[in-house]
Amino acid sequence: MTKTPQHDLSFDDWDEVMFPRDEVQDFDRVVDSALSRRGFLSGALAFGSGAAVMGTGMLHGSTAMAGQASRFAFEQLAPQTDGTVHVPEGYNWDVLVRWGDPLFGDAPEWSAETGIPTEGSDRVFGENTDGMELFHLGDTELLVVNSEYTNRKINLPAEQEGIPASADDVLRLQNFQGVTVMEVTEGDAGWEVVVDSPYNRRITHNTEMKIDGPAAGHDLLKTSADPTGTMSLGTLNNCGSGRTPWGTYLTCEENFNGYFGSTTGSHDGLPEVNVAGYKRYGIGTDGWGYDYHKWDARFDVSQNPNEPHRAGYIVEIDPWNPDATPIKHTALGRFKHENAAYALTPEGQVVVYMGDDERGEYMYKWVSRDIFVPGGDTSTLLSEGQLFVAKFNDDLTGTWVALTPEDTGMTEAEIAIFTRKAATEVSATTMDRPEWIAVNPTAVEAYCCLTNNSRRGLVEEDGSIRTNAAGEPMIPNGPNPREINRYGQIVRWRPHNDDHGAATFDWDLYVMVGNPTVHADQYAGTANMNEGNLFNSPDGMQIDSSGIIWIQTDGDDDNEGDFAGNGNNQMLAGDPVTGEIRRFLTGPNGCEVTGLTWSADKRTMFVGIQHPGAPFPDGDGSLPRSAIVTVKRDDNALVG
Repeated sequence: MTKTPQHDLSFDDWDEVMFPRDEVQDFDRVVDSALSRRGFLSGALAFGSGAAVMGTGMLHGSTAMAGQASRFAFEQLAPQTDGTVHVPEGYNWDVLVRWGDPLFGDAPEWSAETGIPTEGSDRVFGENTDGMELFHLGDTELLVVNSEYTNRKINLPAEQEGIPASADDVLRLQNFQGVTVMEVTEGDAGWEVVVDSPYNRRITHNTEMKIDGPAAGHDLLKTSADPTGTMSLGTLNNCGSGRTPWGTYLTCEENFNGYFGSTTGSHDGLPEVNVAGYKRYGIGTDGWGYDYHKWDARFDVSQNPNEPHRAGYIVEIDPWNPDATPIKHTALGRFKHENAAYALTPEGQVVVYMGDDERGEYMYKWVSRDIFVPGGDTSTLLSEGQLFVAKFNDDLTGTWVALTPEDTGMTEAEIAIFTRKAATEVSATTMDRPEWIAVNPTAVEAYCCLTNNSRRGLVEEDGSIRTNAAGEPMIPNGPNPREINRYGQIVRWRPHNDDHGAATFDWDLYVMVGNPTVHADQYAGTANMNEGNLFNSPDGMQIDSSGIIWIQTDGDDDNEGDFAGNGNNQMLAGDPVTGEIRRFLTGPNGCEVTGLTWSADKRTMFVGIQHPGAPFPDGDGSLPRSAIVTVKRDDNALVG
């Protein structure tokens, strides 16, 4: 069998090889200028909610941590490099659910050697857990979980080397991905899934979806299967998550481009608008190895050139109604959505913050036209309003720029379908892979993980700086200050007038991740990095009801060179008041720690373990299985 080399690459590496972006981002330029003017890395990075005199042209020194008692109820966990989960002394963990565990009594039985067959593959818990949220009503608790992608080499027969050989293989992969809604309950033996609960549901790549917002019915969304452009099948590459104040779940479509290809091997003869859009969104002719296009015509752009325009959105799901049709909200833009973090303006308008997880892309904000009224009509709150994109300045201020037809030269529908182009038209600030955004419930501020950009600042053979898909050079700027940034950083902003709907904000960096045991320069990181709490590539993030930031990582775990002392990927707790960061949990080697939510009584954490490299959690001889684990205190006190 001939194997296409890119099938073995991680998605990020494949995307970079096939569709290289600028090496240096605008945000890096802004931060670089801010660094030189403010001395962030010489000890003047402000940490606390009162430490920064923001917007006044000065920052106080980084003394917030000194002399303040820690708010953490645990001692820091040492880095780990083995194949299991570790938590601090006084805490315990258990497995709630693994990929392949049954949601229904008629689900196929798991095989440690071959996994789950195609028949019934939509009746089990999905693979590669990611974002999740818990909903409760009375004594009933529902856990809703994304399944981002599949490990093809362990889903398919070994001799196929991870490459689908039939439509049956493709259907199996499609069923393992999407979203799981399941009832969970805690008994004497711990937490478990309620098999055959009437709420249990799988939403896959073939589930019917409704399309709403300005792009609904547009010619670019019409296909032979849906000539109206108002319905779609499936939700793809569900990464981070979010929730609404009215009790629905938001799942975010991220690396959707890797599912599409062309059986002709080219885009010749397709409409020019489609081909230009493919380039901007990284849609090639061969895909990332799923090979859907060879077995399912829906994903073959030579037959269905508009199908990619129907992916890349935020999808709303009602967890309490198994018969409800999920809704794709085109008004919130089309890009590689990482997650969706909501806030309310003082007047009650709904704000949704979003990041586009790719090098050289942007941060966005949605503000609804109408206000949220508990128990009132919510049908317009994610479809009628204004989408904005962030522009950062090196004086530690920023602006949310409205994406309007007047400012972009595009119609509202075109802005919804080609949001990246609209953001480029208004000169938004390019970023270092903006991933999870979290809103602090105890202060009017929000945070975004800028996970890394190891290629920023590299020079092409002709001496030019590599550009992103829009042709913008990726050079250091405000919140992205370092070239060859292998570590990442977390940017924080505070909207003016304590209003998340405001058009302007002040910003600083909560942490620039680094390794002071290896570096003495800017790659040592900010003052809240130390030998004890080393990590890299902040990715997932949640802020609990007390204001503690929970940071999850998806970085290099080889524990060598720049990453010496980091151990496996992990979850850390950060205090936004003092700046302190402390390691709380480590995952098995090879995994990403991603997804976090709490039980209704706040005595249990649910944490996702994605793509473990070890035979986790079942032990030697079994396939590695992504899983959700529960974390509790030994004394059953509140956790976070």
